[in-house]
Amino acid sequence: MYLTHFRLNELPFSLTPDTAFFMSRAGYRDALNVLLVALRSGEGFVKVIGEVGTGKTILCRTLLKALGADFECAYLPNPYLRASSLLFSIADELRIDYPKRSTQHQLMKHLNAALLAFHAQGKRVVLCMDEAQAVPVQTLEILRLLTNLETEKRKLLQVVLFGQPELDAVLDQPSIRQLRQRITFGHELYPLNRADTAHYVNHRVAIAGYQGSRLFTQRALDDLQDGSRGVPRVVNILAHKALMAAFGHGVLQVDRTHVRDAIKDTADARSAQVSRGIGAPYRWLRWLAGSV
Repeated sequence: MYLTHFRLNELPFSLTPDTAFFMSRAGYRDALNVLLVALRSGEGFVKVIGEVGTGKTILCRTLLKALGADFECAYLPNPYLRASSLLFSIADELRIDYPKRSTQHQLMKHLNAALLAFHAQGKRVVLCMDEAQAVPVQTLEILRLLTNLETEKRKLLQVVLFGQPELDAVLDQPSIRQLRQRITFGHELYPLNRADTAHYVNHRVAIAGYQGSRLFTQRALDDLQDGSRGVPRVVNILAHKALMAAFGHGVLQVDRTHVRDAIKDTADARSAQVSRGIGAPYRWLRWLAGSV
């Protein structure tokens, strides 16, 4: 595509949450520090809230890499599970052996024994659940019961819930108020401001291998902020399309024309720009995407 044209080693704005691109700025470093402090101090439940596309998954994966060898970690990207399925998934993630036809009660006993074994080895066990707003209430209650497993000194299982703002509404239900009361640390991710969006874009192109002068003009960065509203996922989509547009024009720098072309082709961004006079979808950009 445009890698050779811009002398990049890899695509800088892929939507895959690659931890190599994690940005230690804005609320992300603060969020990571909060999570590390909470987990290393033995807290049972921790919560991270953020709108769609604000970087919860890359934060989660960065956390898992940062915890180190004294932690055993389980990661559930899709927690829309029945209670029994949740227990099986946790056991599989932690590589715990159990009879194939275990009942929920038997599986809880196997998990308890395994957690005690990890504790005897000096390891802490952390469960990270992405998209936690989708977890059924009954499953959350089983999760709370799991975190009841503890020694005199600390919890045997710590849980980090990553979810959209709807997670707060789920946790406000009276039936799971005991779980809500156990969430001792929390953090909220917000969209990037103008300065952070510029830093985000320049950071990603540098990680991708770009070594030239400024790849995006300041006006291009300003329009990226306006079109994306500072949501990193939308920034990635727009920046990728803007690079394609600049490549199609045969130029080595992205200016606001290319960003506006990208905005025209992106529904989420177009709605943010209606009042700015940016028109209908930019059809040739779609053609370019399929032809290079």
